[in-house]
Amino acid sequence: MTDWLTTQEWQAVALSLKVSVVAVLASLPLGVVVAYALARGRFWGHGILNGLVHLPLVLPPVVTGYLLLLTFGRRGSIGQFLDQWFGIVFAFRWTGAALAAAVMAFPLLVRAIRLAIEAVDPRLEAAASTLGAPRIWVFLTVTLPLILPGILAGMVLAFAKAMGEFGATITFVSNIPGQTQTLPSAIYSFLQVPGGESAAARLVLIAIAIAITALILSEWVSRAVARRIRAS
Repeated sequence: MTDWLTTQEWQAVALSLKVSVVAVLASLPLGVVVAYALARGRFWGHGILNGLVHLPLVLPPVVTGYLLLLTFGRRGSIGQFLDQWFGIVFAFRWTGAALAAAVMAFPLLVRAIRLAIEAVDPRLEAAASTLGAPRIWVFLTVTLPLILPGILAGMVLAFAKAMGEFGATITFVSNIPGQTQTLPSAIYSFLQVPGGESAAARLVLIAIAIAITALILSEWVSRAVARRIRAS
């Protein structure tokens, strides 16, 4: 692949894969917790939480990126604290690209997991609870195995969204080749220069191939997990 792609193109592909994987894995624990709270919880602020989770879907991505810059930039309320006390910097770093991708993909991750949890018969969980099992143990032994296909589906949707994220990323971390230039940013950059169409076309083909491979792998894993659950 390195012979077919230039160094800049290869860096964009590798960075996009890195950013997408980190974004999905980092947001997965919180995604499961939020999905469970929305599916099973009955508390004040339920609608507000649901609205906040889905806000990135309806806001322009550039607005989301600007809000991230205000919050997690070096002078932002949270970014300044993280920089001074822990040396963690998000703005104009690949970690910021992962954060932006995670925020934009989070609603898709939560929705898929929430639907899977809502499909689980609450009586199964109630039966385990009546036997004296703690709620966390009920979730780990009863609910979690049943929602694994939904979790996998949510992870694939989030991964695909993270791979295609552009507006929030370029606003928050700019478009620096080799540092923050992801696959969509590289395609955009190549389309802005004369003769860059061929490089953009190569990256488009790679993006399509990655998306199709992820969908096929997700379908195969989901079916395998579902068969194993039914067999047990």
